[in-house]
Amino acid sequence: MTAAAVTSPEAPAHPVTTTVLPGSPDLLGLLPAAGALSWVRRGEGLVGWGEAARLEVRGPGALAQAAAWWDETVAGLDVTDPLGVPGSGPVVFAGIAFDPAAGTSVLVVPRVVVGRRDGVTWVTTTGDVDPTAELTRAPATAPAPLGRLRYADGGLDPVSWCRAVETAVRRICAGDLDKVVLARDLLVTADAPLDPRALLARLADRFPDCWTFAVEGLLGATPELLLRRTGRELSARVLAGTAARGAGAEDDRLAATLLGSAKDRAEHAYAVESLVRALAPYCTTLTAPDEPRLLTLPNVRHLATDVTGLQRRGGARGRAGLLELVGAVHPTAAVCGTPPERAAGLIGELEGMDRGRYAGPVGWLDARGDGEFGLALRCAQLCDDDPATARLFAGCGIVAGSDPAAELAETQAKFAAFQAALEG
Repeated sequence: MTAAAVTSPEAPAHPVTTTVLPGSPDLLGLLPAAGALSWVRRGEGLVGWGEAARLEVRGPGALAQAAAWWDETVAGLDVTDPLGVPGSGPVVFAGIAFDPAAGTSVLVVPRVVVGRRDGVTWVTTTGDVDPTAELTRAPATAPAPLGRLRYADGGLDPVSWCRAVETAVRRICAGDLDKVVLARDLLVTADAPLDPRALLARLADRFPDCWTFAVEGLLGATPELLLRRTGRELSARVLAGTAARGAGAEDDRLAATLLGSAKDRAEHAYAVESLVRALAPYCTTLTAPDEPRLLTLPNVRHLATDVTGLQRRGGARGRAGLLELVGAVHPTAAVCGTPPERAAGLIGELEGMDRGRYAGPVGWLDARGDGEFGLALRCAQLCDDDPATARLFAGCGIVAGSDPAAELAETQAKFAAFQAALEG
């Protein structure tokens, strides 16, 4: 584990100041080219840049170490926050590895955060930062055209990936497990460096109902909310079961087929049950509708269920912070499978790649313990050693009735979300 230094109680506290801003600037339009941090939906949310503190952590207990680090960091801050709403005051952005014990999770406290909630906009600065200067910088040079995009297979080519799906279905039919989520990656290289600002703006424009996120070069637009905490109130949006879009009457037929699909409804039920089972010990009440609804996006539809709960007041589980809650519910069946231990083992055996922070929790947490974490889906990881290259990710839930060709087509439909942002 490596961590940024944390202010000791004896040292002067770092000033953190939140100031209300007039007007409604485009949040994503404020971001610099390097170090962009984002969690935005329908023009509201948070963006940030600069680093006041940073933690990289892996191994057993990674999320517990991250929570302790954040508590200690907050204790060393001198906060002025007249708003006191979720996302104002000190904030940390986090990208958690799919397997926090094996992969590296990254937490960043920005020097500057601009937020908007319910039409109110604010800026929060950490340390000796002039917010006026930060917000009136000369506009950055427009991103260069990407030119030709060249794609290459990642860990597995399509034929090999379909064979992996066949193997998974056999294991499921043999009773080894109920469901496994298998993902694949795709490499893309452009003629010019990939600019996260342009990609984020295009994703937000095309997928306004998704959360457009960026942490440590992993950026995308996720439709799935793993967990939101506001005071004691908890909520999540579970997605599992997917169908492509069509035109006219065909689109309506595909929607009705998805809603009535026994295979997709079974896949969805596993995902809802896994979240509810993990969250229930922390809640006095927990509600999940009996029937899923349809979530319609420009490229695909999903079966969706919104889960709400109220966290306990007392006891260890009542005192659990958001990072502990995230660790309790992740990975759900929506990104891993059922039972999770067997599904995770099969993923390691069949996928042929390191997921890194793909399909892991991504989002933010404030000093009050409020925050939002989604699942890093419909995303790409920009390559550190080649700014013109990225890894795209897409996955599918595999159950007894899964057809490898149909699952491959589903990954291609999900890749299209980020490919559209690359193509402009």
